[in-house]
Amino acid sequence: MTDHPANGLDDIVHQRVRLGIMAIAHQGRQVEFGFLRTTLQLTAGNLGQHLTVLEKADLIQIEKGYEGKRPRTWVTLTVAGQTALRNEIAQLKQLIQQVEQAPTPPTDNR
Repeated sequence: MTDHPANGLDDIVHQRVRLGIMAIAHQGRQVEFGFLRTTLQLTAGNLGQHLTVLEKADLIQIEKGYEGKRPRTWVTLTVAGQTALRNEIAQLKQLIQQVEQAPTPPTDNR
């Protein structure tokens, strides 16, 4: 028996918010904290916690600076983050393919 694709999902990456952060950072190369907060509809504290998890796993890099006089935080995927995102997407594709190819079980109309 082969290993099920769900077993290859990364617990750090697969969490909904973190997957969203990584996908947005991949698309934008460098993304601003406020944009992530608004796009993912999160509080600043909640987003900050998820960014900390990703940064500790070396999947993102956080850069703090200023735009004019306003403090800004930018998020960039690391090389490891790009690889982790690609792997996660590949596992999800395998999982989707397996589900789509499975016969539909009969329904029990009780």
